[in-house]
Amino acid sequence: MPSGGKTRTATCSCRGVRLALAGEPRRVYACSCTECQRCTGSAFAYRAIFADAAILGLEGTTRSWRRTGSSGRWLEQTFCPTCGTVVFMRAEALNDALSISVGCLEAPDFPAPQLLHWSDRKHRWLCLEGVAEQ
Repeated sequence: MPSGGKTRTATCSCRGVRLALAGEPRRVYACSCTECQRCTGSAFAYRAIFADAAILGLEGTTRSWRRTGSSGRWLEQTFCPTCGTVVFMRAEALNDALSISVGCLEAPDFPAPQLLHWSDRKHRWLCLEGVAEQ
């Protein structure tokens, strides 16, 4: 088990997909790019990056789709085919890691984002106190 013995489980809305994780995230971030806005149906995505070594198990059927980001690298969203919840994503730029949708962790005490990506595309009302913008 990775250091920081805490375990968490990310689940989709219908509870058909369960991803168990150990330890603490490498980084917690928000993203307000238009693709994340579409993916979440909200003003931004709230995600945490965990090392692949933190994965304890994945249960349930998932589907994935891949797109090319503005950098020219691929991003792959993995979701539940029943309810459509994006549980996690992988990116070509994230070596040996995945990015978990924090809302799937059902943890209101989860750390706040440290960084907001694509801040120039954020909704004008969005204010994340103490979060660096990029």
